[in-house]
Parts: sequence; C-alpha cells; structure tokens
Amino acid sequence: MNNNILTALKHRPAAYEPSAYAFWDDDHISKGMLAAHLDPEIEAATRKPDFVSRSAGWIAGFASGINQPRLLDLGCGPGIYAELFAEEGFDVTGIDISRRSLAYAREHTARKGSCIDYIQGDYRGIDYDGAFDIVTLIYCDFGVLSPLDRAALLRKIHKTLKPDGRFITDVCSLRLYEDRPESTRWSYEDGGFWSEKPYACLHAFLRYDETGTYADRYVIVDEDDTRCYNIWNHRFSKEELLADFSAAGFADADFFSSAAGDAYTEESDVICAVAFKENV
Repeated sequence: MNNNILTALKHRPAAYEPSAYAFWDDDHISKGMLAAHLDPEIEAATRKPDFVSRSAGWIAGFASGINQPRLLDLGCGPGIYAELFAEEGFDVTGIDISRRSLAYAREHTARKGSCIDYIQGDYRGIDYDGAFDIVTLIYCDFGVLSPLDRAALLRKIHKTLKPDGRFITDVCSLRLYEDRPESTRWSYEDGGFWSEKPYACLHAFLRYDETGTYADRYVIVDEDDTRCYNIWNHRFSKEELLADFSAAGFADADFFSSAAGDAYTEESDVICAVAFKENV
C-alpha cells in the first residue's frame, strides 16, 4: 500500500488547483465518460435526447436567414450536439480534449455521411478571426474554468465570432449548491469508473463561498497509487456574466433558464446566456 493517502486526505486544495492527474483524456476514465455521454437515461455527461434535440433547434434559430452558417462547438464530446447542428444546416467544427470521444464522433459522422470537422485539443487554445456565426459551450462547462481562463476564453470567442455573432453557454445559477453543506463519503469498487483495478473512492464536496466556487474532490486509492482529481464549478448571477461579457468586448446578452430557450426565472438552477458581438 502506498504512503500518500493521509497527505491526500488532509489537503484542502486552493481554488481551481488543478488535478494531479489527467481526467478528461485518461485512457480508462474516458471509457466511462463516453458511456455516460451515450446513455440516454442519465445526465451525467450529456442531457437527455429530447432536451438536446429541443436545444439544438432553438440554437439554430439564431442563425435564421444566414446563408451557410458556421458553428463552433466547444467541448463537443462524441458529437451529439454537433450532429444535430449539422442536420440544422450548419457547417460545424467541434473541439474536444478527449481522443476517445472524438474517435467515436468521427466514426459516427462517417457512417451518417455528415461533414463535421472534429479537432482534438484544449478549446482554451482556439485561434480564429471572425470565422463563426455561433459559438457554443454547453452543459455548464464555462464555470469549470478558473476566472483567468474564463476571461481569456471569452476574449478568444469574441475574436472568433463574425460581426453580429452569438456566444451561447449555460452555467450554474446562484441557487445551485445554495443549501448543500460540505461533506465526505467513501466507497469501494472491484473496478469501475475510476480504474479497472479494485479501488476505494473518497469523495469530498468543498465550498469556497467567498468566491462562489465549489469542488468535487476525488481521492482514488488502489494497491499501487493514490490519485487526486479536483472538479471545479462556479455559480453565476446575471450581473457577473454581463460584466464578464462586457470586459471581453460583447455588446449585450439575453438570458434564459435553459439552453433550450426556456424563459428566464430566478428559480432555475441554470442560467443560459446568449452574448452578442456588435456589428460594427
């Protein structure tokens, strides 16, 4: 048994401290992530098919009247949204860090005869200039990023969009985590999501209320190693989002309660924002 368990358990990470190990593109974990994306009965990685279909149709409406609209899908995963966007008439580019998810997306696209350009990599590194009518970042991925990364990405997205372009994202609202206390729990598996070998999973939910930031910290212990994963999230108000968009150069934004265009209400756990690039 390794000797790093107590060190890992007593450590409280600083806000947005990165995981010590790869997560999204880990060879084993990515199998479970892909399975979660493709399971229509759960919402662990992708929302359920009826919602996704309604969402894609609503998003497509923002390009109504544009000849051959182009859409950039950040964090596209196995291409579930990308395929629907292509069916709506978009020229689609999808970017994701998971090689396994993109391999599935490319194979599926080839079988369907779709024409989608999939790029493997970290979407924080995008470098386009006025190339797309719409950029999407769906399922609360924006709040996973640190404040510095969010600000830098917004500037890049603004540059990526054509005049009159739209950036569409959904985030956690102030209601989420409102009454959830910090907690810890543990479980044992003979092999599962985190490893093909037997392991113990020690999970802690941590609050950083001074910044509206929260973490799910997973300490995975097997006979050979102790690995730590920090999954961050941030909850937003409309005012914070507007300030972030304005700092990146966006002209304004509209707000909804879901990425399918449901009317905004403060009772929702989700805020969907549609930020506008000014036509100058």
